[in-house]
Amino acid sequence: MQQGQKPVSSEIATVLKASRGVFASAWVFSALVNLLMLTGPLFMLQVYDRVLTSRSVPTLVVLFLIVVVLYAYYGFLEWLRARLLVRVGRRLDEELRGRAFDTIVAHSLRQTPQFGTQPVSDLGLVRQYLSGQGPFAFLDMPWVIVYLIVIFMMHWLLGAASAFAALVIFGVALLTERASRQPMAEAAVASAKAAVVGEEARRNAEALEALGMRPAMRARWAALQQRALDQQTIASDASGGYGAVTRVVRLLVQSGILALGAYLAILKQISPGAMIAGSIIMSRALAPVEQAVGNWQQFVAFRRARERLEKALASVPPEAERMALPPPAGRLDVENLILQLPGMEKPVLQGLTFRVEPGRGLGVIGPTGAGKSTLARVLVGLLPPSRGQVRLDGATLDQRSSEERGRAIGYLPQDVQLFDGTVAQNISRFDPDPDAEKIVAAAKLANVHELVMRLPQGYDTGLGELGAKLSAGQRQRVALARALYGDPVLFVLDEPNSNLDAEGEQALDRAIRASLARGACAVVVAHRPSALAAIQDILVLAEGKPVAFGPKEDILKKVLAPRQTPPPQAQRPPGATPITLPPKLNPPGTGGNA
Repeated sequence: MQQGQKPVSSEIATVLKASRGVFASAWVFSALVNLLMLTGPLFMLQVYDRVLTSRSVPTLVVLFLIVVVLYAYYGFLEWLRARLLVRVGRRLDEELRGRAFDTIVAHSLRQTPQFGTQPVSDLGLVRQYLSGQGPFAFLDMPWVIVYLIVIFMMHWLLGAASAFAALVIFGVALLTERASRQPMAEAAVASAKAAVVGEEARRNAEALEALGMRPAMRARWAALQQRALDQQTIASDASGGYGAVTRVVRLLVQSGILALGAYLAILKQISPGAMIAGSIIMSRALAPVEQAVGNWQQFVAFRRARERLEKALASVPPEAERMALPPPAGRLDVENLILQLPGMEKPVLQGLTFRVEPGRGLGVIGPTGAGKSTLARVLVGLLPPSRGQVRLDGATLDQRSSEERGRAIGYLPQDVQLFDGTVAQNISRFDPDPDAEKIVAAAKLANVHELVMRLPQGYDTGLGELGAKLSAGQRQRVALARALYGDPVLFVLDEPNSNLDAEGEQALDRAIRASLARGACAVVVAHRPSALAAIQDILVLAEGKPVAFGPKEDILKKVLAPRQTPPPQAQRPPGATPITLPPKLNPPGTGGNA
């Protein structure tokens, strides 16, 4: 889609179009409701012009019984049309909440700044507006003309005065929109930035407190909150001021219409009943306009939320239906892989071509900033290649659905992320129909079964947000069990032993060997050679480019720097010696995250 070109039909418009029958019913009910709103003025007209002149009590009783029936029907229709619009909001939420969730995840993977959970919040705003009183003002707005016609039928002066009042109030609505548009937009931007800062502070609370950063971050967050509050105050003041003007105009016009009617009644041009009825009808005619002005901020918020949500959903197209492919056997092919991230001049990865056969493992080593972790993300489908292909058994990763691809992959990221759920749920990847035997088998292979059994409720123990109830090493072992669950055919492990002790490293080695023995392939990113004990081949990266590739023994002889015997106090435990590269493989200026 070219820049500036709008989508032919957004997903929100599609859902609302599917509900057009409900909207049509709501419009019909609104028409009946507005017709029934004439009950009071007509009753008043009959009382003044018929009952009081004839002094007929039976006529009064009959008229009052008719009014009771009509008002009861009016209440039923009001209740019914409110239920209809609630169902529209509910349907919109049910249709789009999955897409909103997928959009959040996709933009988190893309590291889109200041995005967060905005799509879900915007969906909630759109649903609340559609389910509230806001749409009624627009459904009732056409009836303003009908009411004015009825007043004109009573007397043209009454109609002209009412029409003038309606134009004045409508002009106030336009002024409200103009005065509140910019402050509301700036307030929304500041609120989004403040939410991002607050979430970052929550996630990094330990660093904030330990490094004394809390006052600075609090001041930064408070400044953004103050900016949002100031702009919201400006918008509210403008809306409230114009709303007050609207109410004053309506009250003045209502009294003026009554005075004008009294004058016409004195001149015998209308009856006293028409004088009272005209005042009531005029008040009803201006009610939708006044309601629209009073709810203008909610309408503006709804409109902006809808625009943001439409853009967010359009930026992450729905996952297309794919034909189911046979389960892969575990052959990984990388063909001329190039990855160019937005905002970066040089490719992060370039010129990578290699194959990992089933039953074999590939170790990826290199200096910091070489692109090792980025390669791991590409291999599991988190980052799409700019050029080239990553294939699993000949099929590119996007030829399988994310769910099907995920079942075939065991991924252990460098930054271990567990979820607020039980141990069993985390290991089984929150499978709605988990296999208890596979959960225990994966836990035993990761050497975490005994640890789990010592927890208060075993596998049913809740881990808390981000697995906060476990230590870093325990979280890594549970995450390893999660990667092993379901016997995936491709393992991608990024620094899998960074938080493991000697016992954990032995379990990691056994898990890799067991997986290779059953025919899976593995890619292990490591700085410590103990993680590569079961690996047959090595790929060396520097500045995103392949420097060496081949059998482990041959590559390590070339790249391992000569070791000097360290002093006793500096000796490392067995298996903890980091892989160091000679100067020719450590180009100057490399740094940052791998």
